[in-house]
Amino acid sequence: MPNQPDVLEKLVSLCKRRGFIFQSSEIYGGAGSVWDYGPLGVELKKNVKDRWWHAMVRARDDIEGLDAAILMHPRVWEASGHVAGFTDPLVDCRNCKKRFRADDPKIKGVPGTPEAQCPACGMKGTLSEARLFNLMFKTFMGPVEESASVVYLRPETAQGIYVNFLNVQQSTRQKVPFGIAQIGKAFRNEITPGNFIFRTREFEQMEMQFFVEPGTDMHWFEYWKEQRMNWHKDLGLDPSRLLFHQHTKEELAHYARAAFDVQFDFGGTLGFQEIEGVHNRGDFDLSRHQEYSGKKLEYFDQPNNRRYVPYVVETSVGADRTTLAVLVNAYKEETVAGEEEGRTVLAIHPSLAPIKAGVFGMQRTIGRLLPNQRSS
Repeated sequence: MPNQPDVLEKLVSLCKRRGFIFQSSEIYGGAGSVWDYGPLGVELKKNVKDRWWHAMVRARDDIEGLDAAILMHPRVWEASGHVAGFTDPLVDCRNCKKRFRADDPKIKGVPGTPEAQCPACGMKGTLSEARLFNLMFKTFMGPVEESASVVYLRPETAQGIYVNFLNVQQSTRQKVPFGIAQIGKAFRNEITPGNFIFRTREFEQMEMQFFVEPGTDMHWFEYWKEQRMNWHKDLGLDPSRLLFHQHTKEELAHYARAAFDVQFDFGGTLGFQEIEGVHNRGDFDLSRHQEYSGKKLEYFDQPNNRRYVPYVVETSVGADRTTLAVLVNAYKEETVAGEEEGRTVLAIHPSLAPIKAGVFGMQRTIGRLLPNQRSS
């Protein structure tokens, strides 16, 4: 498989010049790993989201749409395991005040020992011992800042689907198997964000949870693996830059029965990285919310007169990562006869392109369209 060129640095510059993506709060020096979508970028990302919504909701009878709130009851995140387990090991340098993941390969030695060397300032013995750092953004609901009013900015959209499982199922009279899909913002206080819009602190997810009868979960898992890979190919992504990565036992979440990532080759040192995950989550999520809420989240199978907690097959794709994959895939540098510098183009799939067609005057001296061209 040929190595793809590293175009991220050039792409960041191009996106700013052409109005795709700007650094957030740039006139104040910028906000770390937070990005704003410009006139062309917002159209491109909207087209990506519209393609997903059409494929997952509008074109199917067995998936319903949802738009759950960002702020949820804090017990939701206790049940999901995010309060206790959504953490990364963190070390601080007492000299340069910078912060790193404890498993950062640039750190020489064991953090907390005299031999450990800071990868930023180079000082030895200044790195603290690793401590756990929760990735959720915390805030307060109401006028008083106290522990009783703590809420979190959601780190994923899936939990809003689980807690609304019965609301959606009963109001739409859907029968298992069926799914619930939503697109929404999520927030993670990443320690080491970066690589443009690949890993950010504020991002948008497109998630679908498919509820199935226990025992049929692996059938549906394989079905959704194929469906999701085909969707990415239909975006115009080069098939040679797409592959599946199966989670090993070490990578697999404790509750997961199986997990595969759809990976895209971003080129350069970034290489193949996840843009979507397909997971067989078993009955972990609904069972946990049933336990913590005290409310039954069972499905009643009327023909067979039995109740059960459905298993969940999840598809979770990053809208920002997919947009970046589309841009990287589309980036082309072409040579033009008679011009030394050549030209840079974005060969975006027509259905995603923010501008579908342009009408231009034949003479370069014409600075604007004639009235009849503008109205046609």
